[in-house]
This record gives sequence, structure tokens and C-alpha cells, in this order.
Amino acid sequence: MTGHDSAGTPERQLRPTDLRSARDLLLAAAKDGLRLGIRGGGTAQGWGAPLERVDAVVDTTGIADLLAYNPADMTVAVGAGMRLRDLQAKLDGQRVALDAARIPHGATVGGLLATGDGGPIRPIYGTLRDLVIGVTVVLADGTVSQSGGHVIKNVAGYDLAKLFAGSLGTFGLITEVVLRVHPLPEASGTVAVACDAPTAFERVTDLLGSTMEPVSVDWIDGRLLVRVEGTEQSVRHRLGVIATVTGGEPADDAAWDEVADVVYGAEGDTILRAGTRPDRFPALAMSLASLAAQYDVNASLTSSVGIGVHTVRLRGGTAAAHANVLQAWRSDAQCQGGSVTVHRRLEGVDELTASWGKAPGAVHVLQAVKKELDPDARLSPGRFAPWF
Repeated sequence: MTGHDSAGTPERQLRPTDLRSARDLLLAAAKDGLRLGIRGGGTAQGWGAPLERVDAVVDTTGIADLLAYNPADMTVAVGAGMRLRDLQAKLDGQRVALDAARIPHGATVGGLLATGDGGPIRPIYGTLRDLVIGVTVVLADGTVSQSGGHVIKNVAGYDLAKLFAGSLGTFGLITEVVLRVHPLPEASGTVAVACDAPTAFERVTDLLGSTMEPVSVDWIDGRLLVRVEGTEQSVRHRLGVIATVTGGEPADDAAWDEVADVVYGAEGDTILRAGTRPDRFPALAMSLASLAAQYDVNASLTSSVGIGVHTVRLRGGTAAAHANVLQAWRSDAQCQGGSVTVHRRLEGVDELTASWGKAPGAVHVLQAVKKELDPDARLSPGRFAPWF
């Protein structure tokens, strides 16, 4: 029998060190009918609904080898448990073009794929899903499945990586990932523009239609941050043009740390991630400000304005206040065709409101995939409840 601590976390931790041991572990768990949680760096354990009771947790951080690095081909293959910050340090003049807020906190490559997470440079490079060219997974019954390869032109099997992107450990265990890499930029710089949400949307629309080619345009609590990358001369020229056109001023890289702080949050915060059409941003910002005042909660909002991804940090106030803001803001987002996911919550919020909102139109497809890959629903049970 497996015991649990007072928080409901099982005492039994399983830590495979390579693909073979991961396969053996899941095969044995299938024979014993064990319900398993999956954990990498532990930076996204609050995403989605809380796990139901499991018998053991699979810790992927032992599968962390650098399997192959081909700088000339601009590809790298790693164990899924390798922390992305450690991988970045091993690359020579190149990078995995991903800057999610969880990376400095120890997020693993597999965890970043399983959450479909991204950061401010997402408008140009996408999430990790867009950088994956090959993946190896172990299914609930111990079956090993691979897709893609080590060549960027190889598109075979792309669907498996995309299927597991955002699956939150419910479809199988990601063990190995092959990624494309990009050259490190010679220089980068940021301009900060003080403006409200409607003005920010207008500024971003103009910038994205210009030749300035910003890699990030994020609004955070009354400031629009615009970052460009390239050669020293090009960056200097574009920063000057952007500052002149927008009325902005040069800003330190530390400004982006403020964005990451809101996105990652801290103990006692409730963190919400919304996706909408980009033009819905001003209305959602106004709605949030009104709700925060109504329920006496401190609310910070940052938005990747150009692609319509918004993150809210609720701080202070009661669990009931957080739940009320979540419900009302989610309703507003859904009325505009969007969705809201919970990434972290103040203790007590789960008892007052659901982690997921209205099921997407494709939920029947997701349910069918889950039934096919994990028919006994033993992997990360409850994470997408009540959808499946």
C-alpha cells in the first residue's frame, strides 16, 4: 500500500533515469493498476484542476541526459526531465527560443511541452510545441511511441508532439524531445510606453504592421513593453524609431522580470491565463479592473497584446473574492469567444469554483483520445475534470 502525507501527496516517488526504465515503470504500474501523477520541475503542478488521489508520482528529472547536439543542423535532443535553463547553458551561440516565466524556477523541457507554455517572444517563435521536431513518449500500458526525428525538414509525426502539447500529463509520459534551436541574437533592447489598454492595442496594431519587427509586445499594468532583437546597429535604429513614434523611453531588461513575476506568481496568489481574440484585450482589461475594485482584490494584468494571451495575478483578499473575480472574468472572456485556465490558486478557491470553464467544442475528441491512450484513466486523474 502507498501512504499519503497530510496534503494528499503520495509518499511513493518513482524516478526513472532513461527511456527503458520509464517503460518498465509504466508497464509495472499498468499490471498493478496504479494511478500515477507526473512531475518534472514542479513549476506547473497548479495548472488545471487538482489531481485526484494517486498511488505514486513519476518524477521525470532523472531523465535528463543531453542525447545529441548538432549545431550545424540546429537541433538538439534531450531527456524530457532536463531543465531548460540547464539546456540553454550547454548550447554554443544558440538558444531554444522560449522564455516562459517558469524557466528560471526549474521548468523541464517535457514539462514545458506538456503545458504548452510560452513567454513574451511567443509571437515570433511560438510555444515549445512549435520548436519540437521529434518526441518519444511512454503510454499508460508501457507502449513506447515516437514521432518526428532529428531533421528540421522531417515533418512526419508532428501530430504526436502537438497532441501532447498542453496535455498536462494525461495522455502519457514524455521521455525524450528533439528541438530546433536558433542563433542567439547579437543584441536586444526594450522601449516602454506609458499607456492604457485601448491605446496599447492601437500601438501594437501599428507596430506589427510596420518594418520594426518587434519580438515581444506585452502590456503590463499601464505600460507597453516593446522588445527588438538583431544586430547592434539594427537594434539601436529600431529602438530609436519606436521611441519616437510611440512616445516611449528606453527600458532595462528588468522590466521583463515584472512580466514574469505576474505570470509565475507566488504562494497565496491566484493566477489565471486567458486566450481571446487580440481586439478583446481592452474590454477584458476594463472588466478586470472593475471586478478587482468590486471584490477588493489586487489584480495585475499582463498581455501579449498581438496574439491575445493574457495573464492575471490576483493578490490579497479572500478565497471567496478570488473565486468571484475568476467566475465573472471567465464569463466575460467566454462571451467574447475566449477561455480562462487556472494556473495557481489561493487555498480555498477550489471549493468555491471550477478550475475549468465551458468545455471546448473539441472536448469529445479529447475524451476519445484519452480513452484510446489511457483507457483506465490512471494518468494524472482529475487534471481536466469535469471534461475528462
